[in-house]
Amino acid sequence: GPDHPEVAIGLHNLAILYRTMGRFAPAINLLSRSLAINEKVFGVEHPDVALNLSVLGSIYKDQALYLKAEKFHRRSLAIREKSFGPDHPDVASSLVNLGIVYVQQGRHAEAELLYKRSLRILEKAFGPDHLNLSPSLISLGNLYSKYSAYLAEAKTLYERSKEIKVKAFG
Repeated sequence: GPDHPEVAIGLHNLAILYRTMGRFAPAINLLSRSLAINEKVFGVEHPDVALNLSVLGSIYKDQALYLKAEKFHRRSLAIREKSFGPDHPDVASSLVNLGIVYVQQGRHAEAELLYKRSLRILEKAFGPDHLNLSPSLISLGNLYSKYSAYLAEAKTLYERSKEIKVKAFG
């Protein structure tokens, strides 16, 4: 039926396609429908709800609607922390997403804390040379590259990310 979780997955996937195409209004509509199904079927604090919220936050970030984006990413983070605990890789992903929004808002110190926490979580979960560390390394490097006093740190982070990718992909 129309409220089945598989329908929510289909809506979610189609919304991601529309986001990629830059068609934000239909993407938001599809994600909102997917979110409503997931909240109804699983409850408002389920990881599938967090995933919908995260993508909605990213779509609003893409449109420079940072306060809306922040609201969705904060809610997604809270659900993931409650569902998985504070040291889960999905929490790290939410931290990076929220950090990106903070950078866009000029909240660099807050973003740095989120990126560093994300990196610690991922290093603990996967080790220091895992491919999953790359988004956190790049985000922190991007932040540091904005400040001349931190260019060496940015370079170190970018090089570490590059080395991880070379090791993973050859």
